[in-house]
Amino acid sequence: MTAPADSVYRPVASDERHVDALPVVTKATDYPAGHVIELHHHARGQLVYADHGVMMVAGDGGQWIVPPTRAIWMPPGVSHRIRCIGVVHMRSIYVRPDAAAHLPKAAQAVGVSGLLAELIRAAMRVPLPYDADSRDGRLMRLLLDELHALPVLPLYLPQPADERLRRICERISGQPDDTSTLADWALTLDIDVKTIQRLFARETGMTFGQWRQQARLLHGLERLAIGDKVVDVALALGYDSPSAFAAMFKRQFGEPPSAFYR
Repeated sequence: MTAPADSVYRPVASDERHVDALPVVTKATDYPAGHVIELHHHARGQLVYADHGVMMVAGDGGQWIVPPTRAIWMPPGVSHRIRCIGVVHMRSIYVRPDAAAHLPKAAQAVGVSGLLAELIRAAMRVPLPYDADSRDGRLMRLLLDELHALPVLPLYLPQPADERLRRICERISGQPDDTSTLADWALTLDIDVKTIQRLFARETGMTFGQWRQQARLLHGLERLAIGDKVVDVALALGYDSPSAFAAMFKRQFGEPPSAFYR
C-alpha cells in the first residue's frame, strides 16, 4: 500500500506512553479516489468516519458502505479492509479497550449526528498528549459519551462461508440485476430449494430475497455516491422503475435516494 500524499497522522507525541494512557486518540488521513487500505486491525476500538467521500468497509464477515453521515464502529482486534469511492477524508477515533467496554462487541454501521461530526472535527485539532482535566480532555470525554449513544443502521451485508451460497452471492454482487430464482439456483447447484433457504438463514440471518435486496441497495448506494442518476441506478439493479427503487430504498434507509448523501 502506498502512503497517501496528504496525511496527518495522530497520535503524534514525543512519549508514546503518554498517548497509550489516553482513552481516546485520533488520526486524520486524506486518501485519493480508489485507494485501498488492505486487511488490518487495531488494538483499540476504531470509529471509521469520512468527513468527505464514501468508503466501502469489509470485515467481520460482511461489508458496509459508509457515506459522510454514517460511520463504522470496529471493536478492538477486528480485521477490516477499506476501499475509497472517490476522494476520502478519513477521520478515525481510537478508543482504548477498557474505555470501549460498553461499546458494541461486533462491527456496526452507525449514524453520525451533527454534534458528533463537529466533535470529531474538533478532536482532530487536539494536540497529543492532552491533559485529562483540560478543555481538550473534556472534549474527548464528551466525544466518548457520544460514541455510546450511536444509532445502529441497516448498512450491513453478511457474507456466507458455504461455497454454494458464495456462488449465489458472488453472482448477485457482480450482476445485481440477475433475476435467477431459488428454483433456478437449486437446478444449478443440484440441491433442493429448502436446503438453500436453510443455508441462507443459518449463514446470513436473512432469506435469499432479503440478501439480494440488501446487496442491490448497497450496490445502489455505491453508484449514487459516484454521481449516477437514480433512474440509471434503478434500471441497473433490475427494478422496474425509479419509483419502485426509491420506495424500497426509503423503506430500508428511512429517506429517498436523492436525500441520502446530503
